[in-house]
This record gives sequence, structure tokens and C-alpha cells, in this order.
Amino acid sequence: MTTSIVVGGTGYLGRAVAAHFVQRGDAVYVTGRDKAKAESVAAELGPAVRGLAVDLAEPDSIAAALADVTEVDNLVITASDPTPNTIADFSTAQAIRSITVKLVGYAETVRVLHPRFNPGAAVVLFGGLAKERPYAGSTMVTTFNGGISGLVKTLAHELAPHRVNALHPAIVGDSPKWAPVPVEQQPGALRTPIGRLINTSEVVGAVDFLLSNGGVNAIDLHLDGGFLITN
Repeated sequence: MTTSIVVGGTGYLGRAVAAHFVQRGDAVYVTGRDKAKAESVAAELGPAVRGLAVDLAEPDSIAAALADVTEVDNLVITASDPTPNTIADFSTAQAIRSITVKLVGYAETVRVLHPRFNPGAAVVLFGGLAKERPYAGSTMVTTFNGGISGLVKTLAHELAPHRVNALHPAIVGDSPKWAPVPVEQQPGALRTPIGRLINTSEVVGAVDFLLSNGGVNAIDLHLDGGFLITN
């Protein structure tokens, strides 16, 4: 049986990815900072799912938190702390937390699980389009998503022949935050060449592509409907 792990699987996109793994028959682990929530989401997803408490903001705790994971075929890390931060009103504590979660926490998670990778195991790290298109308050989000681009390259080199890729989604139009908003009021939707924002199933499909296509390695996949070619 394929074993798939979604770190950040209690969040909206992470849960959607985990649900896809469940539907195809994988043994699945989902993680979140809160143990009760992780276990609750796991129970809702199905009997083949286990919930674990993993806090990427505390990287020294990750090894113990993942001790029960014995093998890995697919590792997807979606966790993030996108709390707004600007240079004008800069919080160093928040900046350190954000970077720790996204870069140190991601790297430590891969390090801990790498010895348990099965021969064809692959990794997908989530970044975001803010690395190319900053917005108000995205100082650290833009920075750590840019860092993901560097991280996948060094990991793909160090973990070879295991593949490591990054997925950078744009705003997801059918997410709980944006689904209630009319398309003409969704940021950038009408300027995007496809005439709308991307959707959840497209994010899940992109993850599946990056995990399953053996020729794709060390890339940044921008999932944006062509938004980056607009002004």
C-alpha cells in the first residue's frame, strides 16, 4: 500500500490533497499543530488515515512527532504561517516564526523522513505566487516562498534519486475565503487569461502530477491560470 503524508493536512488545501490520497486507497497521515484537530480531520477522512500533531515552528520537536511514521511514498508539505508583516510595522518575532515554519520546518521534516523513503518516493513543497507578485503585508510570505525555490533545488541534489518539486498556487477561487466572493471581485480573476482563479481540484491535480511524473524534478510549478503573463 502506498503511504502518503500531508504535513499541514488539517488546512484547506492540505486536507483536499489528503482526501485525494484516501480516495485512491493510500494509507495517509495528516498533521497539524493541534493534536485534537489532526485526529478529528483524520477520522473524518477515513479509517486509513492517522492524525499527528506536528509543529513546524518548533523544529526540534519534529523528529519525535513523526516517530511513528515507518515508510513514505509521497510527502506533501503545505503548512504555512502567512501572518501579514510589513517593513513599516515589522515584527521580528513573527518574521522568525514565519521563516522557521516554512524553511527550517520544511527542511527538518524532509531530513527526518528521508531515511524512511521507499525507492520511488517523491516530495512536493508548497510555496505561493506571492514570491513573484508581492502584496501588502507579504514581506515574509514573499521571502519564504522565494526560499522554497532554493530549498527544492538543494534537496533534489542531496536526496537524489528521490525527486523534490515546489508548487506555487495563486489564489484558489473555490476556497472558503474566496468562494462567496463574486468573480469580478476576486483579485486578478478577470485579468487572468483563463478568466477565473484556479480551483482546488486543479491544485490537487498539480500535486499528483509532480508526485507521479518521474521526469519532473527540482522545478517551481506556478499554478496561476497564466496570471504571471499579465501586467
